[in-house]
Amino acid sequence: MPTPVNRAANALPGLVPGVGSLVYGAGAGTAGEWAVALAAVLACATLAVRGYRAGVRCETERLVVRGFLWTRVIPRTAVTGVSGLPAVRWTTAGGRRRWTPVWAFAVVSEETGGTRSRKRSNTARLRRWAARGQRPA
Repeated sequence: MPTPVNRAANALPGLVPGVGSLVYGAGAGTAGEWAVALAAVLACATLAVRGYRAGVRCETERLVVRGFLWTRVIPRTAVTGVSGLPAVRWTTAGGRRRWTPVWAFAVVSEETGGTRSRKRSNTARLRRWAARGQRPA
């Protein structure tokens, strides 16, 4: 899971426009403007909470990838690998190949060396977890 600093940074895409929406709502003159501001605040709050909770949880029999918009639960036996983004490659029970990005571990050029190192370490741990659960060829 990301560190508290990373969690706070992941929440910013929802917090910053949310504050702007609050300011707009405070000055809204009509019910329509107020309703739009309220909807924007709720959407931004949802994005901020999802960003804060973004990450991966490796369990014994499944992988839980919590992203900004959705949470994906993948059976361990379905995981076929982890790409460089990183993204989890997996196959559905019906044989369809899927790809689920792990945005919480994506390396960004503006981040500190320590943050980048932790993300790469977490990605390596995810790869090891995935490799241990793959079916033999």
